[in-house]
Amino acid sequence: MTIQQLLIFLPAALLLGASPGANNLLAFISATKAGWFKTAKSIIGRLAAWAVLVVLVSLGLDALLRTSEFAFVALKWLGVAYLGYLAWRFWMADVSIEIEAPEVSTLMRREFLTLMGNPKAYLLLTAFLPQFVTDAAPLMPQLFTLGAIYLVVEGAAALIWVTAGTLVGAHALTPLRRRIINRASAGLMGMAAFLLARTEKVA
Repeated sequence: MTIQQLLIFLPAALLLGASPGANNLLAFISATKAGWFKTAKSIIGRLAAWAVLVVLVSLGLDALLRTSEFAFVALKWLGVAYLGYLAWRFWMADVSIEIEAPEVSTLMRREFLTLMGNPKAYLLLTAFLPQFVTDAAPLMPQLFTLGAIYLVVEGAAALIWVTAGTLVGAHALTPLRRRIINRASAGLMGMAAFLLARTEKVA
């Protein structure tokens, strides 16, 4: 990758990483409850999922999702079901007492599963990364390099959402405020599930 390509790739990757997708909404919600440090650590789960996706896409999984209606639909509805489950948990959470924030391992698992169950993430990689690949070098090393750079940018963008969620959560101390946060969180995750359910396979 040339310097010129890198200068184009970085802002594009940052814009993509900072967009309000399911994982960024989840990071925001988690930070309102668990605080900055715990949620920041949980981003490792998302980055691990992105790393897996980069490898799978490099091995041709995107072709399967593009050509197999069954694989795409199965993956999509697994993601919808998981986001719906999270929305239900947030909606039903007890606000009468201040519940201890989830462990980092739980937050990591949520980040990992949310990304892995989103077929848009797979297709996004195949539409985005190849734009910066050249014919002057082998394809696989270029995809891995681009993927590694994107992981760094994705992590930085995620911390923006974590910081915003922490600022909101710092004031969510009363039962009423906790209920508002929980119901808003449920609504956001429900919206993410709805948008994912409407995702169509790219021909």
